Amino acid sequence: MNAVTVGVVREETAGERRVALTPDEVARLQAIGLEVAVESGAGDGAWFPDAAYTSAGAKVAGTQELYAGCDVLVCVHPPGRADLLRAGQVVIGLLQPLANPQLVRDLAAAKVTAMSLDGLPRTLSRAQAMDALTSQANVAGYKAALVAADTYGGYFPMLMTAAGTVRPATVLVVGAGVAGLQAIGTARRLGAIVTGYDVRDAARADVLSTGAAFLDLGPGVSAAGAGGYARELTGAERDAQQEAMNTAVSRFDVVITTAQVPGRRPPVLISQAALTAMAPGSVVVDLAASPLGGNVEGSVPGSTVITSGGVTLIGASDLPAAVPRAASAAYARNIAALLAHLVRDGQLQLGTGDEITAGVLVTRDGEVVHPAVLAQLAASTQKDSR
Repeated sequence: MNAVTVGVVREETAGERRVALTPDEVARLQAIGLEVAVESGAGDGAWFPDAAYTSAGAKVAGTQELYAGCDVLVCVHPPGRADLLRAGQVVIGLLQPLANPQLVRDLAAAKVTAMSLDGLPRTLSRAQAMDALTSQANVAGYKAALVAADTYGGYFPMLMTAAGTVRPATVLVVGAGVAGLQAIGTARRLGAIVTGYDVRDAARADVLSTGAAFLDLGPGVSAAGAGGYARELTGAERDAQQEAMNTAVSRFDVVITTAQVPGRRPPVLISQAALTAMAPGSVVVDLAASPLGGNVEGSVPGSTVITSGGVTLIGASDLPAAVPRAASAAYARNIAALLAHLVRDGQLQLGTGDEITAGVLVTRDGEVVHPAVLAQLAASTQKDSR
């Protein structure tokens, strides 16, 4: 039986500089009986040249050859050359199937086996090494603090100079998941006075453990949801939180928002009223900015907007791509760990009796097989028929 060949595609999404597999992980895949091919130029954006892959034992191939000759294609975003995919081929990446129903339909129609890392059951300890959402959120939170510091017109730390003492910046991080906690930690290391906030009860202890303060918006609402995410607030809860947040935000020089709900529109946490109350020169970084919306009213993914009141609003839609070498290294370890989990005796085993496989498997043999994605497609179809 021939060895399974894993192909690393070159990312075609504008601004994307990551690569799905680094030269360091090639040997790991070869050790479990897989062969590796890399589309020429795939690693250039993250400073992994073709020669580095060749030295690691991978084959460098052109686009047509890679798509035609590989059993498995690994990517960050969905492959740019969907027209070259063939029946039975396996595609593994951050496909975001809940947000991309048409992509799912197209992959099923092409009889491609699609596996999306954003479906990984993150509460399983044995899945942690494959958790790409966490690895990339860590990078995003770190970079968000740096972007905020670079944009803010003052210093983050307190500085004592001959001309006097400069007060430190005050930073609020909304959302205390992986990205939020990393943003808090990075902002504190830069010397800012940092406050964190989250609607989940358990997050208070996480924020305080970093040395940051916790923003108290009044009587607490427990909004813990499945898989460690926050659940969607009710209308009354959302209104109460918004009113309190509008008042609180004006006290901060920098606000970083990180709250996301997989496959759904991110909750709006910072309103136009809150932005208007902020001082000129303040900075807001919206990590949740996406085509579905963002945490900040008026944020535009991938763009920076300066409000009429002088607040700089950054729609930071894909910050891991701005730290391509570190983000690629972390993501490649996630991909390699998932492949090591799926491979037995040099062959892929895709039985859905395993929780991890069932969590990431989206399409197979022309059918959509993931329950949550099926439900989303049904809802989308029903909405379109109205």
